[in-house]
Amino acid sequence: MYKNILVPLDGSELAECVLPHVESIARGCGTEKVTFLRVVEPVYITMSIDPDQGYSYNAKDFQRMEDEAVAAAENYLKKLTSNLKYNDVKIEWEVVTGKAADSIADYAEKSDTNLIAIATHGRSGVSRWVMGSVADKVVRTSVVPVLTVRPQGLEPAPDRN
Repeated sequence: MYKNILVPLDGSELAECVLPHVESIARGCGTEKVTFLRVVEPVYITMSIDPDQGYSYNAKDFQRMEDEAVAAAENYLKKLTSNLKYNDVKIEWEVVTGKAADSIADYAEKSDTNLIAIATHGRSGVSRWVMGSVADKVVRTSVVPVLTVRPQGLEPAPDRN
């Protein structure tokens, strides 16, 4: 049923709580491919520039910072996937640049994904309002089914009723 599973990760241990679930689904559902995706957000820097100090960033600086972030994401996924064995399931990884939730939903639609498996970080209150919830936005915008997994030990969000 789930031939192609997409697993977005942000590099955190919390996000990796989805891995045992993905392994079970991959082994039990005839999955052919699992793709691990890391989205690198574009580099935005807001700062005040002191004319006496001469602090400024140019296009090369922004490109270097983005290149470093992409390289770190690639290294993370290479290391993570080198230890995974899901029987005969093909394991791939991909790094893309963009807004996390939009990039995940777009990638899933364009890559024939049958299921997105993503961890929630359990944010609530002000931090959720300020930072938003990538998993929540993926659930709301994706045309692909989404499995969300809450890491063990996180307190549930307060009831809003």
